Amino acid sequence: MQEDIFDIVDESDRVVGQAPRSEAHAKKLRHRAIHVLIFNNEGEVFMQKRSKTKDTWPGAWDSSCSGHVDSGEDYLTAAHRELDEELGYKADRELEMLFKLLPCEETGEEFIHVYRVYGNGPFRLNHDEIEIGEWMNIPNLLERIEFTPQRFSSAFRLIMVRLQALQLLPVSS
Repeated sequence: MQEDIFDIVDESDRVVGQAPRSEAHAKKLRHRAIHVLIFNNEGEVFMQKRSKTKDTWPGAWDSSCSGHVDSGEDYLTAAHRELDEELGYKADRELEMLFKLLPCEETGEEFIHVYRVYGNGPFRLNHDEIEIGEWMNIPNLLERIEFTPQRFSSAFRLIMVRLQALQLLPVSS
C-alpha cells in the first residue's frame, strides 16, 4: 500500500517540503491535519472510537472525523475527503471553520483546522479507521473526559478546552 505523503510546514504553516507519513511522525515534523465535529439536532456530537490498528491513539475516542491533509491539498478539501473516507458522509451544509490549533506535542506537531457541521447522518463507518461511533451529549462527554482523559486523544482534549473557552459548545437537550 502506498504511504501518504504530507506537506512539511514551517512555524508559519508555509510548505517547506514533503515527507511520507511514517517519517513525518517519527521525526516529529510539522504537518497539517483536520478535525470535524458533527452535531445533531439535539446538540449531541458524533464521536468515533479509533481503530485499535491506528498508529496514534489506537482505541481512543476522537472527533467525529479527523485526518491528515495530503500534500498539495488544502484544509477544507481534506475535511470533505476525510468525512467521505471515514464516515461515508457528504455534509449537506457548509463546514464552518472554528479555529486553528498550533503544533505541539498534544497535536503530534500538527497544525489543525477544526470544523463544525450540523447533521444527523446516516454514517457508514470505515472499520479500518473507526471501531465504533456514537452520539454523546456534551455534559456526559465533558464528565467522561474529566474522569478518564486517557481514553480521548490528546488533540481532541485540546479541542474541547478551546471550544469551552470560546463558548462554542451547544447546550444539549
